[in-house]
Amino acid sequence: MTSLNTLNNHKTRKIRVGRGIGSGKGKTSGRGVKGQKSRSGVAIKSFEGGQMPLYRRLPKRGFNSVNKNKNKVAVINLGELQKFIDSKKIGVNDKINIDTFKKSKLFRKSINKYKILSNGNFNSKIDIVADYSSKIAKEKIEKAGGQITLKNQSE
Repeated sequence: MTSLNTLNNHKTRKIRVGRGIGSGKGKTSGRGVKGQKSRSGVAIKSFEGGQMPLYRRLPKRGFNSVNKNKNKVAVINLGELQKFIDSKKIGVNDKINIDTFKKSKLFRKSINKYKILSNGNFNSKIDIVADYSSKIAKEKIEKAGGQITLKNQSE
């Protein structure tokens, strides 16, 4: 009958580095001599021994949609427009255009175009010049007795 000690003897022991010359892994502990790789806590990230690294071997994928020259289009609902008219931020008799919104600081200076959408209640008679408009918003403005002119679009 064999004892437990003889069964477990065949396991290889962990190499204990830096435990003297006689161990075979003493002094420099198998790291060679000097240099960046001999120091502790240093790994040369993504270096593959002069082979072309993986991140350069694979093709670029995806689409970068950053376009700095893109026209920024602001959106304003008729309900919001009515609130601005009621609070006297925008005059009813004035011809409303993008400069009107910029002067009253409702739009940022970087915005070049704007679109009128139909959400909300609207009952003011106004004259407005816009870049874009939804059909329902146009109908609501004309129903209230106002007039809307769309820039760069033939009717």
